[in-house]
Amino acid sequence: MQILFSRYAKRELEDAVHYYELEYSGLGKRFKEEVRSAALRIAEHPQAWSIERGDIRKCLLHKFPYKLLYSTEKDHIFVIAIAHQHRKPDYWIERNETLRSR
Repeated sequence: MQILFSRYAKRELEDAVHYYELEYSGLGKRFKEEVRSAALRIAEHPQAWSIERGDIRKCLLHKFPYKLLYSTEKDHIFVIAIAHQHRKPDYWIERNETLRSR
């Protein structure tokens, strides 16, 4: 199944990659690979992860404190956010409602 990232999720990915790369050379690349791996797992088994809220599911990354928040649509997976697990836990809720009203 195809995976689409919201513009917000793309920006969060870029920001986290940049941050980790500044912390340690190559770590940003490892983070990006971990996100890619999680996205592929979601594409293979979209219903495998627990529900975060409503019909939004979360897939936790294995080596970083982030989660992919996504919805399963008719013909694709839509990643709403790549969220840090310990910062502002519900910030993405308003974003989800805005994206769905379009």
